[in-house]
Amino acid sequence: MAKDKKKKGKELEGPPAGASGLRKKFETEVRGAIAEKFGVKNRMAQPTLEKITVNVNMGRHLDGTKIPPNIKSTVLETLTTITGQKPVMLKAKKSVSNFKVREGYETAAMVTIRRDQMWHFLDRLIHLATPRIKDFRGLSRKAFDRQGNYSMGLTEQGVFPEINMAEVNFTHGMNINLSFANSNPELSAFMLEELGMPFTKIDEN
Repeated sequence: MAKDKKKKGKELEGPPAGASGLRKKFETEVRGAIAEKFGVKNRMAQPTLEKITVNVNMGRHLDGTKIPPNIKSTVLETLTTITGQKPVMLKAKKSVSNFKVREGYETAAMVTIRRDQMWHFLDRLIHLATPRIKDFRGLSRKAFDRQGNYSMGLTEQGVFPEINMAEVNFTHGMNINLSFANSNPELSAFMLEELGMPFTKIDEN
C-alpha cells in the first residue's frame, strides 16, 4: 500500500478557488489590447504570467545555527495565509560572515504560486494590499529585468487584510517576483497596467 506523503507546496485552505476575475479580464480584454498596441495577435506569442514567487529572508535573525522559533513560525504562517500554499525553507548556498549566515543553514522561506492561485494572489495584491501601503505613491516602473520579469518588495505583512497584526509577534517584509513568458519590460509593464497594477504616473512634461 502506497504511503500518503506530504508534498512541498501543497495547496492549503485559503484564497478562493476557481477562475479569478483578473484572469478573465486578461483573457477577454488585455489580450486584445496587447494585439492592438504591439501587433502580437498570435495568442501563443503574447506575454503571459507564468508564476509568482514570494520570498522572506530571515538570515539576519539567525541565533547560532537556527532561526528563532517565533520568527520562523510567524513567517511560515504569513506565507501560508496570503498564498494558500505551504512554504518551503531555503538553505544558504554560501556563507556570508557580515550577516552571520553559514552555508547549509535555513535562511529564507519561499512560496511559488501558479495557475488560478497565482491570479487570485495578484488580484489581492493589486486591489487590496498595495492601497494599504503607508504613504503609497505608486510602484516603480524600473524594477523589470530584460525578460520582463517584475520584482517588488513590501516592508510589512500587514498590508494584506487577511493578516491581523494584533495577533503576530514579529513584523517582516517580503520580496515578490512576477515571472513572465514571451515578454520584455515594455510588454510586461503594459500588461500589468491594463490589469490595474498601480505604477507611478509617467511624467509627460
